[in-house]
Amino acid sequence: MLHSAQISMLQEELKTAKNPLFIYDSDADGLCSFLLLYRVHREGKGIRVTNTSKMDEQFVRKVQEINPDKIFVLDIPTLDQQFVDAVKVPIFWIDHHQPQQIKNVHYFNPRLKDAAAYVPTTRMAYQVSQDQDDLWIAAAGCLADWHMPDFIDSFIEKFPELLPEKTDLATALYKHQVGKLVKLFFFLQKGSSPEVHKSISILTKIKSPQEILQQQSSPGKFLYKRFEKVNAKYEEVLAQAKKNISKSKIILFTYNSTQWSFTTNVANELSALYPKKVVIIAREKSGSMKCSLRAQFAIAGALEKALVGIEGYGGGHPNACGAVIKQEDWSRFLDNFKEELKHGHSN
Repeated sequence: MLHSAQISMLQEELKTAKNPLFIYDSDADGLCSFLLLYRVHREGKGIRVTNTSKMDEQFVRKVQEINPDKIFVLDIPTLDQQFVDAVKVPIFWIDHHQPQQIKNVHYFNPRLKDAAAYVPTTRMAYQVSQDQDDLWIAAAGCLADWHMPDFIDSFIEKFPELLPEKTDLATALYKHQVGKLVKLFFFLQKGSSPEVHKSISILTKIKSPQEILQQQSSPGKFLYKRFEKVNAKYEEVLAQAKKNISKSKIILFTYNSTQWSFTTNVANELSALYPKKVVIIAREKSGSMKCSLRAQFAIAGALEKALVGIEGYGGGHPNACGAVIKQEDWSRFLDNFKEELKHGHSN
């Protein structure tokens, strides 16, 4: 969590920004973080970072075109020093992944002081925002990153139709309506760039979750119809994945490139439904297997060891990881990973 001096500093920097740029990860935590901070003053622009977890020199030209006076980087795991040096404006980096060593950046990461801390970027953004009207966005972003927020009682009191009682994460996400809200923040980011940009623009103005889920306005109806379209595709992929469940400790499901990627969402749902198993959802794209790995126990250590000698990379949180493996090394990687799990190298 951010401490009071950090909160005050970020609030002041947002207040005095004339043309802020928000650069955020293209998952629900990233999007909700952006929405919370943008909606404080509704100034500036946002850039979603897709297909990479690193801000490097390829983004410099885009930033220079926008010509911001301040940059807020949200939920991005890696910031390249060359990017920082090239943009030459103050950067405020709020993140919760493995801490990085970087110069000339205002860096906010709870893991700098506590390596085991797990605080979604959304939670920190809500500390800065403090707007009770955006409680639903804050809750959705935290739950999407598999974190039960400390303000969940307030959310239940305000939105009992979405979550009637305090429960565990899996039950909240897959047995109650709040789970639909969480998926919505993921799924509205799929589709053509114009559709996604329009959806996010609308989200900056939506006043409540009911406006979308109960289709109480024309903008809300537009978002809900887009969500339903994507969700139908998701349910097809989920049904296919469930056919791969066996007595094995690993649920492995691979699928070819389709219109949209659902690896993260399918992996999360199967992990919640089958807590004793390790879930690997992989999607072939451009000669590589892009995969999400999930479990209700630590697997990051096993992944790290399984990648030794493999052409690929991966990492993430203790029980939620991503990896990209060259197709020709895929079988060998799986053998390595299974062996590491067998020997209990999970931490």
